[in-house]
Amino acid sequence: MGVEMELSENGGGGRPPRPPKISLMGLFLACMVAGGVQYGWALQLSLLTPYVQTLGIPHALTSVMWLCGPIAGLIVQPCVGLSSDKCTSPMGRRRPFILSGCIVICISVTIVGFSSDIGYALGDTKEDCNVYTGPRYRAAAAFILGFWLLDFSNNTVQGPARALMADLSGKHGPSAANAIFVSWMALGNILGYSSGSTNKWHTWFPFLQTRACCEACANLKAAFLVAVLFLGISTMVTMIFAKETPLDPEVAKQSEGEPTGPMAVLKGMKNLPTGMPSVLIVTGLTWLSWFPFILFDTDWMGREIYHGRPDGNPAEVAAFQEGVRQGAFGLLLNSVLLGISSFMIEPLCRKLGARSVWVVSQVLVCIAMALVAVLGSWSLGDFGGNVQDAAATDKGLKASALALFVFLGFPFAVLCSVPFAVTAQLAASKGGGQGLCTGVLNIAIVLPQMVIAIGAGPWDELFGKGNIPAFALASVFAFTSAVAGMVMIPKMSKSSFQSVSMGGGH
Repeated sequence: MGVEMELSENGGGGRPPRPPKISLMGLFLACMVAGGVQYGWALQLSLLTPYVQTLGIPHALTSVMWLCGPIAGLIVQPCVGLSSDKCTSPMGRRRPFILSGCIVICISVTIVGFSSDIGYALGDTKEDCNVYTGPRYRAAAAFILGFWLLDFSNNTVQGPARALMADLSGKHGPSAANAIFVSWMALGNILGYSSGSTNKWHTWFPFLQTRACCEACANLKAAFLVAVLFLGISTMVTMIFAKETPLDPEVAKQSEGEPTGPMAVLKGMKNLPTGMPSVLIVTGLTWLSWFPFILFDTDWMGREIYHGRPDGNPAEVAAFQEGVRQGAFGLLLNSVLLGISSFMIEPLCRKLGARSVWVVSQVLVCIAMALVAVLGSWSLGDFGGNVQDAAATDKGLKASALALFVFLGFPFAVLCSVPFAVTAQLAASKGGGQGLCTGVLNIAIVLPQMVIAIGAGPWDELFGKGNIPAFALASVFAFTSAVAGMVMIPKMSKSSFQSVSMGGGH
């Protein structure tokens, strides 16, 4: 199924080369780079926000720092995706971008890990880190440089890696390819969160401690150096097993003289496959429902469930930190369920259809986000009453909150797989343009993230601060996305996720 079309029709890439035959194990190994990239991303989420505040950046500005991820996704992924569609390198269309992006990731991770030492060498202070507690602005500048470079390089890899899996999936189908991708994401998350929660790195590698870098810094430095090692290994495995067929230069010549960069992306968007605009709308609504949880999950656990405050008295600070640790543990378990669920997505799509799986997952998210808001309100209400009564109910509330963290692993597996599988199938129906379609889909992901990152604070302030209003709104968005998905997502053959070929179809 699927008709091969010329370059002008698919917005970039022309007729793609037919995918080489590859076993399921070969496809799994070809995707290992996704685990390496996700390992570093999990470390970012678990370590960098607390660490950057030790360098003198106030908490209020850390959210601005995290905007670089959506901005990079908005600019980099579509442009890199389109460029990879047209790439005529002997290495293939995707692997040159994956290799170069991973090299930059390793450089940026090293800058982040050694930012305190860099600041010390540039003259932040000559005092020992055990004594000096003031700001270190040169170290902060090095950190921000590395952090932004890391997000831009992450996005350089992720789009081509997704497109590579679609290119190679062949008889296995896009749903199987995306299930493998998500399973590597889950494994990377598990390893990353485990490394981020380990506070023994400085004892295992004592030479990483310096006058500028004490225990917490040495732990971060070691974890990121391990991330460099793991990413290097995973990149080599991907480069070996992802045997791409280079794009025919004659086909690539058809695109000569066409605009490049963002203008090419805009032109390519005019020729997206039928049904793709609907997928973009539903994806945007879906991420509006998810990003409040991704942004505030551990903060909600520390504030609303454990009744702590990061800027309160010592008891409140201790309670907040315990809640954050429990939230991180919940994310670890969430990643385990994410990995298990990733292998259920393809059978579910073949049995129920991708649209039904997507819609049902968003109904579950709607219920879960509502429960998060209810549990937070209930916890704060109980805490406002008798302290002994609150202590009696807190245990159940904390267990319920942890269970919600774990439960959300299944719909998150759907989020990380089905939209990309649907996009891959729609792109295949036009004979290619996987990189462009994947990059454009990422725009529908990052724009909601920017909206939530900028608007969640004022929204919560409007209703009296706290995280509960954001989760209540997320529940509304989840319901809206479920309704929109039922109406707008194209209905596809249930067997197509197993049979469709990414190289023009059979």
